[in-house]
Amino acid sequence: MGEEKPGHSSPETSRGMSSLRRALEIISSLITLSYSIKVFAAKWQLLRSKLEELNAGLIATENCQFSSANSELSGLFSAILVTVNECYDLARRCVDLSYSGKLLMQSDLNVILTKLDRHVKDISDMYTAGILTHGYALVVSKPGVGACRDDMRFYIRDLLTRMKVGDAGMKRQALVNLYDVVVEDEKYVKVILEVDDVVNVLVNFLDSPETEIQEASAKVVSVIAGYDSCKGFLIGAGVIAPLIRVLECGSELGKEGAVRCLKKVTENSENAWSVSAHGGVTALLNICAGVHCDGELVGLACGVLRNLIGVEEIKRFMVEEGAISMSIKLSRSKDEALQAISIEFLQRIAFGDELIRGMVIRDGGIRALLRVVDPKWSYCSKIREIALRAIESLCFSSTSAVNILMNYGFVDQLMYYIRNGEVSLQELTLKVAFRLCGTSEAAKKALGDAGFMTELVKFLDAKSFEVREMAAEALSGMVSVPKNRKRFVQDDRNIGLLLQLLDSEDGNSGIKRFLVSILMSLTSCSSVKKKIVNSGYLKNIEKLAQAEVSDAKRLVRKLSTNRFRRMFTGLWHS
Repeated sequence: MGEEKPGHSSPETSRGMSSLRRALEIISSLITLSYSIKVFAAKWQLLRSKLEELNAGLIATENCQFSSANSELSGLFSAILVTVNECYDLARRCVDLSYSGKLLMQSDLNVILTKLDRHVKDISDMYTAGILTHGYALVVSKPGVGACRDDMRFYIRDLLTRMKVGDAGMKRQALVNLYDVVVEDEKYVKVILEVDDVVNVLVNFLDSPETEIQEASAKVVSVIAGYDSCKGFLIGAGVIAPLIRVLECGSELGKEGAVRCLKKVTENSENAWSVSAHGGVTALLNICAGVHCDGELVGLACGVLRNLIGVEEIKRFMVEEGAISMSIKLSRSKDEALQAISIEFLQRIAFGDELIRGMVIRDGGIRALLRVVDPKWSYCSKIREIALRAIESLCFSSTSAVNILMNYGFVDQLMYYIRNGEVSLQELTLKVAFRLCGTSEAAKKALGDAGFMTELVKFLDAKSFEVREMAAEALSGMVSVPKNRKRFVQDDRNIGLLLQLLDSEDGNSGIKRFLVSILMSLTSCSSVKKKIVNSGYLKNIEKLAQAEVSDAKRLVRKLSTNRFRRMFTGLWHS
């Protein structure tokens, strides 16, 4: 014999349980029968939905502990049995088309629907009054892998009923189970959209005074928000305002779930205004500025703010509220994930805005970024790459910013990574150096003094076409400076390599154009002219001139004048 459940032993309780079990049997048959009804289809869909909700509530009730007022419960179960019998009679008449009139049948169906709805509310009230307690409630078993849509829908309806009518413990357990299924199988997310009221209940739970219920609902909502098909439902249910209230007053776990959801829904800029209108920007900034906030939470909040930057008015408000100094401070964090998101935030908020860019520089943004790039400090390559991209974006359009960079040793840092960095970091460093080279004559001189031309020559023979072209273009710019030209031609191997590459770059007219440009600059030195003429590559240069390659004609003219003319074996005539 199994142990008897407390509160289930009196004769009155036994009668009530008998009514309950009979009601469950009839409801199960009624739900099946309803699918074969061809008339009043919309009304029977509503009735079936309410029957499934009532069924789930009764199953939960069957396994609960009755704490008091067994006569009240017995009366409720008897009334439910009467109602479902009436409903079954109406269903049979609809199947057989044996009703006397459509209007009368429609009226009878409305009455039954009202009764069923009242029974669901009565069960909820029983929990609220403490007549039913959670001691023995068991959630219906989750359908197995590959379950049909109807089984999944029934399971979700069961969870919905428990969330509606259960006590705090039952609500928490239902939310845990709901989270498990939406994480495991996205089909359940689609089912949630098909079952009325699930999204509304979840949104309402975000305002629950029970911390665990608020946290659990925030977790579920954050998963659902990851599906584009669900975002509209969440927004329509008014999810923004309660999410922001969680940010303002919730627990750390609740805030994390809320901010994850906001990050997903604000990927669509149309929702940015709603977040701002409910005070979300201020709440997010407060989290980012919080001394005791978890690093992951701050990073997520910073990510939401980054999504909102696209709206000009919101961006201005952020700046007025100190977002620049806040993000510079976060960029100095020991948490590299937080550093990365804050640097990307800085880069995005200042993009295309000289005023904000100036604020970043004045507030110490350049020094903060250079600290990340500095080889003396221990950072991973990824965060250094993010910092380099931010420096390129923030500084290279301003001469004063470029001068600050060079005064703080930026060129030496680039030299270190071009020689010692991982491949991806080396290539990014090359790109940044190429951009820096185009900012000013002073930058070209600084790069030349640091020995950058030697490194660029090495990249001229790289496997990547993009890398070769970038190196050639950068070198073309650098040798336009007389001091750099003089340094470059001191190594005899450089001219020979350029000529060899010019011969080997079949079809790559872009690279050839820059190589010819480099040679053109170098011919200001007579010794270079001799080396080119004596190299055996003149015919190749002539072919490029005939092919209209930029600077090739000028180069041939320059090499074919005066005392160099007689050195040609075949003169090219323009």
